[in-house]
Amino acid sequence: MPHTENPIFSLEMEVRDYELDTEQIVNNANYLHYMEHTRHKFCEAAGVRFIDLHNDGIDAVVRKIDIEYFSPLRSGDIFISSLNLERKGARFIFHQVIRRNDGELITKGDITCVMLKDGKMSRGDEVAALFSSFL
Repeated sequence: MPHTENPIFSLEMEVRDYELDTEQIVNNANYLHYMEHTRHKFCEAAGVRFIDLHNDGIDAVVRKIDIEYFSPLRSGDIFISSLNLERKGARFIFHQVIRRNDGELITKGDITCVMLKDGKMSRGDEVAALFSSFL
């Protein structure tokens, strides 16, 4: 399931000039921004609002990021950032892929998140219930 061709959520984006480095390709850190934006938009589309979770004492935090780069994006490129979601115990793992709109694989990554309840590590059962149709 991790990086399948059947994502549960996809988002189209475009590279902006200020995201480039001196080689005129997207700076590596920006791919993390793209992936984070995709996760946030997925949560929003699933009806999960971080401010509501926070107000209930639940905070989602990134625990680990594993990313692999294959090909660069350049100014004006249109790309699709997509994800799948898996739960392993207390961990929520977002398996994310970025492809240029011509289908070329740009990067893929696994982002592990955990939940804190009132500042302490929790199993995240409340969040799992919100994502139950995706897990």
